[in-house]
Amino acid sequence: MQLNLSTRHLRAFLALAELRSFTRAAHRCHLSQPAFSALVRSLEDAVGARLFDRDTRNVELTAEGRTLEEPARRLLADFETLAADIGERVALRKGRVSVAALPSLAAGWLPGLFAEYRAAHPGVDLELFDTLSDQCLELVRAGRADFALAATGPDSAEWATEVLCRDRFHLVCRHDHPLARKATLRVKDLAAHPFVHFTRASSVRQHLEAALHPQQMATVLEVEHLTTVMGMVEEGVGITVVPALTLFEFDRGSLVHRPFRLPGLERTIYLVRRADRGLSLAARSLYDLMIQRKPALRRA
Repeated sequence: MQLNLSTRHLRAFLALAELRSFTRAAHRCHLSQPAFSALVRSLEDAVGARLFDRDTRNVELTAEGRTLEEPARRLLADFETLAADIGERVALRKGRVSVAALPSLAAGWLPGLFAEYRAAHPGVDLELFDTLSDQCLELVRAGRADFALAATGPDSAEWATEVLCRDRFHLVCRHDHPLARKATLRVKDLAAHPFVHFTRASSVRQHLEAALHPQQMATVLEVEHLTTVMGMVEEGVGITVVPALTLFEFDRGSLVHRPFRLPGLERTIYLVRRADRGLSLAARSLYDLMIQRKPALRRA
């Protein structure tokens, strides 16, 4: 048997079970007595049994009514809890958002944006995976992240992508390095000096090698982390070229960074999500905030 019951049925049933009076129960449910009586009859028709014995003076639960009473209370309580939870999520007073992002964005741009979002929606839990582009996409594909900030804009049908910004590259060297004051920077100028590279899995390395090809840098080290690159350059181990969004790490008195303009040397940052899955209200709110607060890129 398939029951077609509404919360109106459950509220009417419980009100009558408690108050034992059609008049008082109708008043509690904000219904006229005829409308309330019709609602109770439709409930009994739906379950296929009388739920109340009534005469001119008394209303009592039948055996079937007593069987229904406790499950009805649980069902109505569960529904009200669910409705309250949805209301909290619609109002962005609760929820959860998981983001996968490149480490440079996670360390430089995202902290301020996360702080702004948390101030507006303190009840929403935030989760951040700071990892390379390929891993960012895998986290979104697996459903562990709602969306990603990646340097790869996949073009297959499984992805929905939007450009967040385009990130130009800068030379970074010590302030006493010969390139620090050179009027024009050319590829062969950089190739003449020891170079600190990111590992080949890094989007920075991939963009650099594609733009510099076939010129090879005089690589002295390959490292994974931005802070390691900074430390090596600061100590004079070599020079490097990094995107503008990473320059916060190199803002030190001992270092100089200058735009390195080369055709094709530009990194596009994408917002990437699964095309077959919509964002929750909390995730959409953070996604939209990112679009509104696009990174301000330095040009010099």
